[in-house]
Amino acid sequence: MHRVSLSRFLIEQQRQGTNLPPELRLLIEVVARACKAISYTINKGELGGVLGSLGQQNVQGEVQKKLDVIANDILLDANEWGGNLAALASEEMEAIHPIPHRYPKGEYLLVYDPIDGSSNIDVNLSVGTIFSVLKAPEEASGRAVTEADFLQAGRHQVAAGYAIYGPQTTLVLTFGKGVFGFTLDREVGSWVLTQPKITIPAGHHEFAVNMSNQRHWAPGVQHYVADCLAGKDGPRRQDFNMRWTGSMVADVQRILTRGGIFLYPWDAREPDRAGKLRLMYEANPLGMIIEQAGGAAIDDTGRILDIEPSSLHQRVAVILGCAAEVAKAAEYFTRGRAMGG
Repeated sequence: MHRVSLSRFLIEQQRQGTNLPPELRLLIEVVARACKAISYTINKGELGGVLGSLGQQNVQGEVQKKLDVIANDILLDANEWGGNLAALASEEMEAIHPIPHRYPKGEYLLVYDPIDGSSNIDVNLSVGTIFSVLKAPEEASGRAVTEADFLQAGRHQVAAGYAIYGPQTTLVLTFGKGVFGFTLDREVGSWVLTQPKITIPAGHHEFAVNMSNQRHWAPGVQHYVADCLAGKDGPRRQDFNMRWTGSMVADVQRILTRGGIFLYPWDAREPDRAGKLRLMYEANPLGMIIEQAGGAAIDDTGRILDIEPSSLHQRVAVILGCAAEVAKAAEYFTRGRAMGG
């Protein structure tokens, strides 16, 4: 079997004249090495002392797991010495982290969630790392990078990806020319191309949503989910399966593999907040991947990648997956708003 490593794949993409300059290729390789280190750390589990809580909160007001901090430190350390970065931003840190002595040479900004789905860590379910790459603005070349430089709409991302740490460790990557999947070969310590062109399958009737929040949703979302649950006896005239893992990367991985839709809508418990998921750290990179695989990603009104960020830790509603099913869900949301809900 002919095996293509991540490094070889990226070099070939660069040679083919795609939008993958050498500096971006090197940055992706640095992030991939960090994800490999995180995978090995997670695999040790209790033996490595990585399970459990630290008993403190991050900037999001969430209790940090030990692995949240460990994974964040791995990514920080990896990008201190390489990657052509001007600065990075992490979901676990309140402020941006400039790369010392790197700018103006550094051309890119890295945004990441070191561990997505950290509530799954202690029960041995899948978690992941999500990342997004932006170009540093040209006007920042003569000054220090600021938070405002990061506040770019998702359509300006030059690359996005995630690693999912499950029965296999998989790296999913896009730089705007399709979606590619790599599997970590632990015996030789390298990423191997196993999915050269990922496209979301159509026609699979499966949705992922946290049903415990149902009573708080807007009417349009409630009607959509209720009609899915009604199955063949309801207006959709087809049975749906429902899934929910508590790890967004796991749900997105399933959508890329089997199709379907993921929803984390606005709810009435915090009416002034647009949603729970982070625009910069989760919605934008995963939205880019889904779109590049032929799907769609929206909040409850429009395309996620067109949202102009107002803050580094901004939150949004997220509905993504099979383009046809996302469009159907959007019809319900539109009708719900027209009815005043």
